[in-house]
Amino acid sequence: MVGMLSYLISFLGILFWGFRLVVVFCATMEMDFIVQPINLNLEIGLLFLSIPCFALVLKRHLGGAFAYFILFTAYFGNDLYSRIVGGVGGTQAILIDAIGVILPLITLIDIAVNKDRMGSGEDRKTVWFYGNKDFDRELDERADKNNYRT
Repeated sequence: MVGMLSYLISFLGILFWGFRLVVVFCATMEMDFIVQPINLNLEIGLLFLSIPCFALVLKRHLGGAFAYFILFTAYFGNDLYSRIVGGVGGTQAILIDAIGVILPLITLIDIAVNKDRMGSGEDRKTVWFYGNKDFDRELDERADKNNYRT
């Protein structure tokens, strides 16, 4: 079963995606907003590519989390590195870039470490009852041999 922390991390990733969607919308409508996109065309592509990644992350698939990490780190990590080393940019842009790198990293670590990563349709509490077909057959064979006449 997926823990509450895993749900929270996934929810924060989706909220950050929604925030970046608002940033792109404001940039395309030429509205003033606190944060400006790094590259508008790449960010639009990143928003579309992250949708299947979120679907796979919610299914607890490690490949989706890895793709999510690579996409966001490639986009936000380069800008974060240039802002920190170059000393250019405000703290808001550095904070947003850091969130864009740290959140996928936490998601990847959470899915990689979680022992219940691959969700199955079986409930572990009831698999002992419904999953013993061999035991059921053994009882059936024994019952067939014990034909008592009254």
